[in-house]
Amino acid sequence: MLDEDQIANRLLALEPGEFHFPELYGEGWNRLYIGDKVKIGREFLNAVRKGRFPGVEDTGRKKGGGRLYVKN
Repeated sequence: MLDEDQIANRLLALEPGEFHFPELYGEGWNRLYIGDKVKIGREFLNAVRKGRFPGVEDTGRKKGGGRLYVKN
């Protein structure tokens, strides 16, 4: 369900710093069912951990109700 090409394009426009995945996903996030949010969020986390998005890291922290990532 995770469109890695679309996410990679959105990452190009994202300023360096910390972010939550829903901010990167965009406005369609709020229209997803909770189960789809969990699944897509997990796919993104796994892709980040495997290095599929260079310059993006999992901080290992949660803040504001969600996992924080950082774009270097």
